[in-house]
Amino acid sequence: MHGETSLSSEREARAKFADKIRSAGAQAREVGEQLFSFSALLDQTAPVERSMTDPSRPAADKIRIVDDLFVGSNAAPLTVEILKDLAARRWSRVDHISNAVEDLGIDCILSAADAADVTGTVALELSQIHSAILNLPVVRQRLSDTRASSEARVKFFHELFDDQNLNDLTVVLAEHATRELRQRRFASTIQWLVTKVSDHMGESVVTVTSAVALTDAQVKRIVDIYTRKLNHPVHVNQVIDSQVMGGMRIQAGSEVTDNTVIAQLQNLKRMVK
Repeated sequence: MHGETSLSSEREARAKFADKIRSAGAQAREVGEQLFSFSALLDQTAPVERSMTDPSRPAADKIRIVDDLFVGSNAAPLTVEILKDLAARRWSRVDHISNAVEDLGIDCILSAADAADVTGTVALELSQIHSAILNLPVVRQRLSDTRASSEARVKFFHELFDDQNLNDLTVVLAEHATRELRQRRFASTIQWLVTKVSDHMGESVVTVTSAVALTDAQVKRIVDIYTRKLNHPVHVNQVIDSQVMGGMRIQAGSEVTDNTVIAQLQNLKRMVK
């Protein structure tokens, strides 16, 4: 999201509702899923999005739009309260309100994960999904194919991962990533969600790329090293890529340490030239 007005509006809204979302516990999942649906509605219905962000319209008028949309619905009261608050705020660009709705939806899903004590599991499983499709371009394409219906993409996701016994909240986020592409690619959205979960947990993401899965001991060693180095907790995002052949590529922020076999071969090739 760009634009100081939008950044300020989203930041203030997320801070305002943080305690209410946290207090909702497991019920925050329902709110999150409803916010995801409303974000999709805004993306697909430009007149509604323009009406809710029109700076010339009074806040009360824009709030009435939300009321009208939810007449007779079974939406959670907190869902409607959040949307009314966002409608009353000012936005730098029309589509920024949809971004904010999505981000608050993610906040809700992660709060439900906190209540169930599975936030770390969700982060790990999202990383595993990302690794599983990294070297499968056809799979990645199908999960990001705008020519297919959202239902078809979600069905394909389940065909791929239903036997993995993923946590329900991991599935909610992964389904959202392919159902509502929002001009994004599925794999990059999953990577973005991993970062969002780590930020939520107050951790930095350390991405480790290797040919095979890391052992528990290796993960613990990397966590210990980078926790000391960065002076705060870290979360290891594992990326399994057989093309690296061996060794590890570790990225923490902009710092990259690449000791993979493929990197060493490339260095050798440059030296020979």
